[in-house]
Amino acid sequence: MAERQPKDGEDFRPPLPQALPVAVVDGHTHLDFEDDDVVPGLLSHAAEVCVTRSVQIGCDLDAARWTVDAVQRHPGLVGGVAIHPNEAPRLAAGGRLDDALAEISELATRPRIRVVGETGLDWFRTDRADDAARHAQEKSFRAHIRLAKQLGLPLQIHDRDAHDDVLRVLTDEGAPERTVFHCFSGDAAMARVCVDAGWYLSFAGTVTFKNAGALREALAVVPLGQVQVETDAPFLTPVPWRGRPNAGYLVPLTVRAVAAVLDRDLETVCESLSATAEHLYGPW
Repeated sequence: MAERQPKDGEDFRPPLPQALPVAVVDGHTHLDFEDDDVVPGLLSHAAEVCVTRSVQIGCDLDAARWTVDAVQRHPGLVGGVAIHPNEAPRLAAGGRLDDALAEISELATRPRIRVVGETGLDWFRTDRADDAARHAQEKSFRAHIRLAKQLGLPLQIHDRDAHDDVLRVLTDEGAPERTVFHCFSGDAAMARVCVDAGWYLSFAGTVTFKNAGALREALAVVPLGQVQVETDAPFLTPVPWRGRPNAGYLVPLTVRAVAAVLDRDLETVCESLSATAEHLYGPW
């Protein structure tokens, strides 16, 4: 049967893939981008393919507040809160960054909030000559690192075109014991640095992209026990559905790609991913 094409403006979601043999965790998703009435169905679809738990990340104040509420309503969710690096300069320009960081510090203490993140540096959308924006991002990143250590929570890092500076700040501040590079985008050399530091590397649908050979080379040097998977939904939809909305039920496509790169059997990979997620985020 020919694939049905989306109509203009239609939210055309991919079909469910084959279920995994062992339940795993979507380590980073943004369900706050969805209408509230859609969320239960997406979580149900994910569970159908053995993606039974998710880490919901709220990375501005509205999303963080939504996350605190959502993790109480949906037992398959735990949460993370932070100020996204691209949000920090906007808040700083309005004189509101300190107040926002203070609110995040309070929200991070709420029940079932298990992560500080996503935080880090993003030079993709920041002019390198914009010293004020770069300073705001780094100030925010450092504050989040300190908060994670203060609360004993894992840190999820956003690193886009900022590898060297992210590593510099982590070294300066001292990384939390449980540090996760969300949607890892570095090369094999950077992966080795992270592995040697004991950090965890989380791979999204990007690892399935045809042009992502360097990312697969990076994955290949990471011990299975330091690997995680995620969607970053609704973004970064894995092949063959790139360009469609991403969702937790598509994690099996990424897990199968990870198993192929690591040349490990699928059940072993799933068991390791699940155990590592519980080590990082605790029981659901």
